[in-house]
Amino acid sequence: MSDRLAVLPQYLMPKLLLTRMAGRLASAELGGFTTWTIRRFIDRYGVNMSEAAESDPAAYPSFNEFFTRALKPGARPLAQAPLICPVDGAISQFGPVQAEQIVQAKGHSYTVTALVGGDQPLAARFRDGHFATIYLSPRDYHRIHMPCDGRLVRMIHVPGDLFSVNPTTARGVPGLFARNERVVCLFEGPHGPWIMVLVGATIVGSMATVWHGVVNPPRPGRIRTWHYDDERFSYAQGDEMGRFLLGSTVVMLFPKEQAVTFNPEWAPGGAVRLGESMGPPVAALLPPRGAAQRPGGASSAGVAG
Repeated sequence: MSDRLAVLPQYLMPKLLLTRMAGRLASAELGGFTTWTIRRFIDRYGVNMSEAAESDPAAYPSFNEFFTRALKPGARPLAQAPLICPVDGAISQFGPVQAEQIVQAKGHSYTVTALVGGDQPLAARFRDGHFATIYLSPRDYHRIHMPCDGRLVRMIHVPGDLFSVNPTTARGVPGLFARNERVVCLFEGPHGPWIMVLVGATIVGSMATVWHGVVNPPRPGRIRTWHYDDERFSYAQGDEMGRFLLGSTVVMLFPKEQAVTFNPEWAPGGAVRLGESMGPPVAALLPPRGAAQRPGGASSAGVAG
């Protein structure tokens, strides 16, 4: 069966209704039923609970608490590199932005302008830059961390569809990552601007950031923008910056001026882990700074559940 035929049912299913229902169930505290569900999920997807800060499934009052579980201190050491991988997952695509085109999968691309919600001046800053897209499977750790230091400048919630974001759907749905609901986070880093995009998907109940809490819901059906020019939300490499409440995909964008050279061991489909080197920008080959906050630890800004 072709990828296009495989994803055809997703065009027909009530994705928003399913997502709302899944979000309510995932946040509900249902005692023994919640524990049973978590145990079934662990067995089904082979989740490694030995690296979780709390390894007992019965200790999680809701499925969301389990899904966004913290890691044990030291479970993800940070590479001494200017850019580190921000999540556990699998590489979807990475490489140069061709003018404004980002590769989604073989035969599919989308524009930076579409990805960031139609903001052409913002998109122009990343023309001919570099990108990396990483898919988080159900078994993965679902907190998102900073690939480098950054000061938050803007956050944009872009409404959209809620297709699945697995590899089959990426090959079968044109413009998937610029079509699905997403949260675009713009930072100013030590070597210029960079963007982290949290892409929603079917049954992703919500996405959250440490400075805002849950971004969606609400889903008002229009683009919402928050500016942080007068606020000092600065985060160090390795700090937690957000979470998926039921997983998805992240897309990172870097401008041409950073001349990013990716890790030569990276390849589409390859597994990656939080904290490993992404490959340094040529302009950023500086002495390493001190250790960043441990992954999974509490953030001073907090996250609304």
